[in-house]
Amino acid sequence: MDEKTYQESINQWRQERDAGIRKENSWLALAGLYWLKLGKNQFGSNANNEVHLPSRFPENIGYFEYNGRSVSLRTTPGQTVTVNEKNIDFAVLEPDISENPSFIKLEGLQMIVIQRGNKMGVRIWDNNSEKRASFPTRTWYNIDEAFRLTAAFTPYDRPKMAYFPDLTGEKAEFPVEGFITFELNGETHRLDVNKEDDGTLFLRFLDLTSREETYPSGRYLETDIQPDGSLVIDFNKAYNPPCAFTDYATCVFAPEQNHLKLKITAGETYPRD
Repeated sequence: MDEKTYQESINQWRQERDAGIRKENSWLALAGLYWLKLGKNQFGSNANNEVHLPSRFPENIGYFEYNGRSVSLRTTPGQTVTVNEKNIDFAVLEPDISENPSFIKLEGLQMIVIQRGNKMGVRIWDNNSEKRASFPTRTWYNIDEAFRLTAAFTPYDRPKMAYFPDLTGEKAEFPVEGFITFELNGETHRLDVNKEDDGTLFLRFLDLTSREETYPSGRYLETDIQPDGSLVIDFNKAYNPPCAFTDYATCVFAPEQNHLKLKITAGETYPRD
């Protein structure tokens, strides 16, 4: 790929990343995340409800009931909602981690039960949110081919458990399938990676630019597997986690072994203003 074609492909990829956060039910449409208490959790526009909806909705539409294991939804008399395209007044809800999660829809709004460890919550997208159009365009370093690097993937004999910090400051254990190695600035670097279902290698990393120029908790990156089977790690495609765009994401960040002691001046930046 010549330099011009490469530059064009990266710029197109970046435009698609920016458009992606503005779609319906995407990150900029997120309008709430409410962790459920045991028992009934009322939802509607009343500010006293456990799950608070925008003012265009009735004060009380119904409640989510959490019994410590599962969540059900029941509407108040005269109210209905749509769950997976069916109008209902009662349903047992499947959380986001299940094979067939339950999507709850109202006018321009979507909700889902999310499960994180032993916690259950309700995430809300409001597709009428003005933020989808008004959020500033994402910003990036100039494209630098010096940060497009040949890498090697080494699988572990069996996945090892690693501690990944999350938005709350807690650390959760997740399996790591292997690590990649690459040369930069005359040194060999190593990063643990997760292998996705489609074979893509996904990594979370932190570098010294996070102090002033990039997202403080680090960035994400997927590797490119070439047609001949070789592996390329292109930091020009490093991007911010969803927490950079919304307060309602539940992000997981780089484990300590993925903290690089150098600056990666490539990929997405994070203006401090």
